[in-house]
Amino acid sequence: MGYIEQLLGENEQILFRTHPHPVVLLRPVLGYGVPTGVLIGLAVAGEAAFPTLTSPLLIAGLALAAIPLMLLIHTLLRWWNEVYLVTTRRVVEVEGILNKSVMESSLEKVNDVMLRQSLLGRLLNYGDIEILTASEIGVNRLRCIADPLRFKQMMLDQKDALARRYAPEGEEGGEDSARLLTHLEALRRSGLLSEEEFEAKRQALLKSVG
Repeated sequence: MGYIEQLLGENEQILFRTHPHPVVLLRPVLGYGVPTGVLIGLAVAGEAAFPTLTSPLLIAGLALAAIPLMLLIHTLLRWWNEVYLVTTRRVVEVEGILNKSVMESSLEKVNDVMLRQSLLGRLLNYGDIEILTASEIGVNRLRCIADPLRFKQMMLDQKDALARRYAPEGEEGGEDSARLLTHLEALRRSGLLSEEEFEAKRQALLKSVG
């Protein structure tokens, strides 16, 4: 059983799994991969230019090239082990190769979800997701994740499924109103609604319910 599977509770299932988009690897690949290639190339060139110094030059070049190569491998391993999950109960973010860090948000406490995608992000299918929760964390930011639209859709669908499953019979209308109020509050906290706009919309919603 893998580490992620050990995090799951009884009868909890993974609905969607993704990683940071590979675009985040572009800078480290250039930053570490290019020096590795250059140092190996210099070592080979030195071998050809100075046959009598072949062994020292080759050993020195390979030793120097090993430094950025190891940094590149470490970066790739960190990327592969950074995982974002939507389960039947939670949103989970797992980081770390040997030492693990786990951050989770219960779907029941999720108030709102904000998705940000640049034009390049839409073309390459990556973006940032902010999860506004009622917990002490407040905002859980998932940066540059792959397939963010599917991630958001799966998370909201499962949240609604949980709400319907545990809603008392005959309270669907009240649940919808409470969800709308929570949504308005999240927009106000994020700055997308002013205090005046929030209050006007809240009063209109309360009147429609009453």
